[in-house]
Amino acid sequence: MGLAGCLGDDNGHTITIAGTSSGSASQAAGQALARGANEHSDELTVDVQETEGWTANLYEFDEGEFSTISVDNNSWAAALNEEEDFADEPVDDLPMQGFMFTSLEMHWVAMDGSGIESTADLRDGGYTIYPIEPGFGTRLLTEQLLREDGIWDENDINNEDTDDIPGAVEEGRVDALALYGSNGIELAGWCQEVDVRSDGQLYAIESDDQFVESIESMDGAAHVQQEPYGYEQDVQDELGLDEIDFWALQGQWAFGPDVHPDAVYEAARVAYDHHDTLRESDPTTLEYTPEVMTESIMPDVEVHPGMAEFLREHDAWDDDWTEGEADAE
Repeated sequence: MGLAGCLGDDNGHTITIAGTSSGSASQAAGQALARGANEHSDELTVDVQETEGWTANLYEFDEGEFSTISVDNNSWAAALNEEEDFADEPVDDLPMQGFMFTSLEMHWVAMDGSGIESTADLRDGGYTIYPIEPGFGTRLLTEQLLREDGIWDENDINNEDTDDIPGAVEEGRVDALALYGSNGIELAGWCQEVDVRSDGQLYAIESDDQFVESIESMDGAAHVQQEPYGYEQDVQDELGLDEIDFWALQGQWAFGPDVHPDAVYEAARVAYDHHDTLRESDPTTLEYTPEVMTESIMPDVEVHPGMAEFLREHDAWDDDWTEGEADAE
């Protein structure tokens, strides 16, 4: 499936990224980075492959399938602490930190005819809900949130993958869905497909105080309140909502010790110097600055030495962080 490590020769380095599913934010960001490297680097080639999600990527890394992965901090923390999915199946090897590439903002929509108006209705239960595909980091965080809030056990859970859920929506087999967009700009590709195939039947629902408190109590989630974005239909009109509540999750590129520091440095340089090019491929690309790139850094996890060098050169290194070691210097 993947190329374990970073291939290097006289012409530079190739990194192969575990980029989650087709149409995901990771795929879009990875393909954008690949385009930036192709157009603006003589040293780096980026290849992106499909995987089953951020949580699954940590297992892929542990098994040596990939040395560069997309991953979220919540899944990473669960792996470190042997919690959630990792309680029964822990991993031995974890990557080092690179830089943030997205903030995924999850929210609720319901289908016409469901009768759902708020998260209080979901807590009462009796619905079929889609909390994102198993294996996704967004699913792990959403499942944690719904269990904490009391919604999970009261409803039937649809576990279809993101390629199939638009068909389930079209056939009316789901009442409410957790969908997400990136950086306040655009819905993930599979969520756009849900929007199109719902035939105008989606609408945003209200989050009650208990649900907002549940979001704010979670270490792995950020609470964001804003207008829904990225839809072809007006999802605000049904209930007259100007803004809705999102639970947000940050994703970053992470690298193993066999990825050459020069490759990681060059990936960061391309993103920083040429984010306009990246945005031509992925409209949700961040406005990269060293400060933005480090928003996802966890103080207790090592930073890849190639990234550490980049941050030091841009006066963005924090001495409280720990620099890891690479096999090749």
